[in-house]
Amino acid sequence: MSQDARFEDASEAPLRLVAFDDEDLQVISALVQDSVLQGADIQWRPRERRLAFLLNRLRHEDVAAARAAGRPVERVRTVLTIEGAQHVASQGFDRDDTDTVLSVLSIAFEPGDLPAGDVIVTLAGDGAIRARVEAIEVALRDVTRPYLAPSGHVPDHGVDL
Repeated sequence: MSQDARFEDASEAPLRLVAFDDEDLQVISALVQDSVLQGADIQWRPRERRLAFLLNRLRHEDVAAARAAGRPVERVRTVLTIEGAQHVASQGFDRDDTDTVLSVLSIAFEPGDLPAGDVIVTLAGDGAIRARVEAIEVALRDVTRPYLAPSGHVPDHGVDL
């Protein structure tokens, strides 16, 4: 009998996931919540129709195990790509300030003429990035080994996970 992956099954193995529908995108959104990046870590490639982010992702899939073992939480460098992007817009931050530190809150899909719509990356501080897409195709790929989170703690959003 096959079974969905569980957070408890986490290891240091890199994650490689692709979302093709809203349900898949919710999984990726949960995994990239609390990721941090700088403006320079965002690349819009209109000819390739790709919007890419290099994130310092909090390893949510390992937080419970880290707490149970009394060890610090970890982050990992992750590439997040939004494929088939036809147009990209942003608000709430200066795209020319490449040193600005941004924090990802969520990723969501706002349907248009299906399967097209907008993938919206919501950032802390009322920032957002909107990518008009032909269809949902969002990929997450860890590209480094996990490392200790510099802050040593998990951000608190007032919700027990």
